[in-house]
Order: sequence, then structure tokens, then C-alpha cells
Amino acid sequence: MAEPVALAALALDAALGWPRPLYRRVGHPVGLFARLIGAGEARWNRRGHGFAKRRALGVLTLLALLSLAAGTAWTAQYLLLATLGPWGWIGVAILAWPALAQRSLFDHVRAVGERVDAGDLSGARHAVSMIVGRDTAALDEAGVARAAIESLAESFCDGIAAPLFWLLLLGLPGVWAYKAVNTADSLIGHREERWRAFGWAAARTDDLANWIPARLAGALLCLAGGGGWRILWRDARNHASPNAGWPEAAMAGALGLRLAGPIAYDGVMHDKPWIGDGDSDAGGDAIDRALAVYLRACLLLWLIAGGAAWLR
Repeated sequence: MAEPVALAALALDAALGWPRPLYRRVGHPVGLFARLIGAGEARWNRRGHGFAKRRALGVLTLLALLSLAAGTAWTAQYLLLATLGPWGWIGVAILAWPALAQRSLFDHVRAVGERVDAGDLSGARHAVSMIVGRDTAALDEAGVARAAIESLAESFCDGIAAPLFWLLLLGLPGVWAYKAVNTADSLIGHREERWRAFGWAAARTDDLANWIPARLAGALLCLAGGGGWRILWRDARNHASPNAGWPEAAMAGALGLRLAGPIAYDGVMHDKPWIGDGDSDAGGDAIDRALAVYLRACLLLWLIAGGAAWLR
């Protein structure tokens, strides 16, 4: 059942993304997750609680979120298949569609490239600030381009490859449980004092959920880019995340670029290691090449989903 659902969901996302009129009317499920996480964090992540208690309350928050996401998705999937019979998978595909981000990721990164090509550094900084968490106000053109490419590579995993992996493996409950965990990690799974204890469960669960998809994403980017394997194996562990380095190293190797390196967050410079050993002076042409690799990697995911459907 999951395989035709995956193909249909990929097709809907590629054709439509998540349309703005729909977003204005109903929002996005991830927004609901964010509000629930924020409410739990505000209520339970208090300085007066000890480290162990805050970590336990963080575990409880994540379990409640997972129960809601997976439970609602399982119920919807069951009802659709039970009531619509052989046509129920179409409804399941529609409900899986918002969990994928092929179109929106492409559009956001292309917008950065268009501003860079136009020589509009201020506009490029603003465009890239929509997809990265680092400070962007002082980035030069190369820094903007690298940030966009790094986000493209990392988001290929957690925005497309990983949701598709869990959709194929566990159906609608799997994909929405993954999105809940990934949202929690992005909001509270940080190492700063405020979140270290409360966000521990979210960060570790996200690491586990992305372990296989990240390595799959890295391999697909190397295949799509016609190389990069040496950099993938050498530099994948240069990232603080046990997973994000795999697609980033693959993209760096495929493009012959250096990515990552020193990055500022909230005014504090972090001396992160470089990934790749090519040129760090990226520009709009590098973004275009990265998008071409990304599109071919997405096509490979389509082939995987189609192959799984054929085998089933």
C-alpha cells in the first residue's frame, strides 16, 4: 500500500508544493507540532526544575507529540482504507503529501540563486535567512551561496529522503511520526543550556530516525552528481551532527566545493571544520549546479519508490 502512496505524494509535492492559498487557509501540520512543542516547553522546561526532571519532562513531551502524530495518522489511514476500499490509498497519499518538501526546497534555494545572479546581496541574504539558522547579515556572496547549498544538501535528507523512507516503511503513521520528531529536534534539540536537558530526547530520537536516510541521501547525491565518494567517506564526520555531514559531504564532493567552515550563530562565531577540499568561493553558478544534482537525486528517489511499488 505504501509504495503507490509514496509515488502519488511525490507527484503532488513536485507539481504543487504546499500552495500559499492552502497555507493561508489551513496552515501546515508542522505548525501544529511547533505550537504543541512550544506549549510543552513553556510549561515544563523551567529553570527551577533539576536537569533530570527537565529531561524526563522532555521525554514526556516527545512521547505525547508522537502519540498524537502517529495515532492521528494511523486512524486516518485506517478509516480511509476501510471506507474507500481500493481507492483509499489516494486519500492516504493526499495526507502524506504535506510531509514532503521537494518543490518548496527547490523554490527557496533557487530564489537565493536568482538574487545572487542579480547582484542583489541584501536580497540574497534575506532569501537565505529563510532556510538557515546561522547569522546572515554579514555574509558575502560566497557565504550566502555556501549556506544555500548546505541547506539544500541537509534538507534533501530531512525534507525528502527521510520522510519518504518512513512513509515506505511504516505508511502514514511513520511519515508523520518522523515529521513530529524532526520538528521537535529543530526547535528544542539544541546544546545550549536552555534546551540541553529538555530537548535531549528530541535530539537523540532525530539522530536515530535519520541514521539510515542520511547515508542513503549521501549515496544518492554522489550518484546524482557523478562523484564525490572520496569526500563523502572522508568528511561526513566533520559535522557536529552524526547525520547532516553525509549529504553535505556528498554535495561538496560532487560539486568540488568546500562547505561548512566557521559559522556565526546569534553573534557567536563557531570554528567548524571545512567539508570538502575544493574552492570555497561559491556563487550563483554553484547554486545552479547544486540544484541540478538535487533534481537528479530526487529523480532517483522516485525510481526507488517506483521500484518498490513494482516489486510489491
